[in-house]
Amino acid sequence: MRHLIPVLAFLASPLFADQVDPSETAGVPAADVVFLGELHDNPWHHENQTTMVATISPKAIVFEMLTPDQASLVTDALLPNQDALEKALGWNDSGWPDFSMYYPIFREAAGAGFYGAQVSRADVRDAIMGENLTTTFGQDAAQYGLTEALDKAEQATREAEQLEAHCNALPEEMLPGMVLGQRLRDATLAREIERALAETGGPVVVITGNGHARKDWGAPRAMSEQITQISIAQFEQAPEGEQPFDYWVLTPEAEREDPCLAFGKS
Repeated sequence: MRHLIPVLAFLASPLFADQVDPSETAGVPAADVVFLGELHDNPWHHENQTTMVATISPKAIVFEMLTPDQASLVTDALLPNQDALEKALGWNDSGWPDFSMYYPIFREAAGAGFYGAQVSRADVRDAIMGENLTTTFGQDAAQYGLTEALDKAEQATREAEQLEAHCNALPEEMLPGMVLGQRLRDATLAREIERALAETGGPVVVITGNGHARKDWGAPRAMSEQITQISIAQFEQAPEGEQPFDYWVLTPEAEREDPCLAFGKS
């Protein structure tokens, strides 16, 4: 069936996925950094990421879901044992989807350097409350675009997307802070990717949500222009219009409860 691609399939040129036929596939072009976007709870997305990691054989892999301290716990001795690795990371107490979906990615990345870019809840909370991002992020905040205000149109668009993502349940005064929190996560991810690239020489694979993989305002924009990048998103429904990625892939939809029930809406 058109669009339902069980494994990643791409054209060699950056056309959109609705133009990709499974019989006309090619590998992802070489790049210093390859962003593999996801919807966190979709098992097909993680299967695709595992396939791509095996194909790319990265020298480093950066997880949005890990802190730097957690990433430092990943060792060759732990990688063959799913239960031992999960317990060392404390993954299933972290709020991320079950480790069984992510473990194959870790296993395929054996031999690579592991890096984490998760921002602490306290730092995100400070950003949402309007704290100075230079204090939260560090002295290189300007380098990663955190000291400049966004263009008014982009700010408005991003606030509208935050409102929609939270089921239209957030008070309007919270939206600027939510955007700041997202920018902090993007900048932290970009900084960790650049560190991984500098320390290993690349290529670097990034496991992250689709939003952070956007080339227009996600982590790719915060990185040095000298770094070559490929960004791949994964969707459950075909999006309309041009997308801020080099490629996107359509997969089956994951089974999940209505997320808006948590906000008292549906």
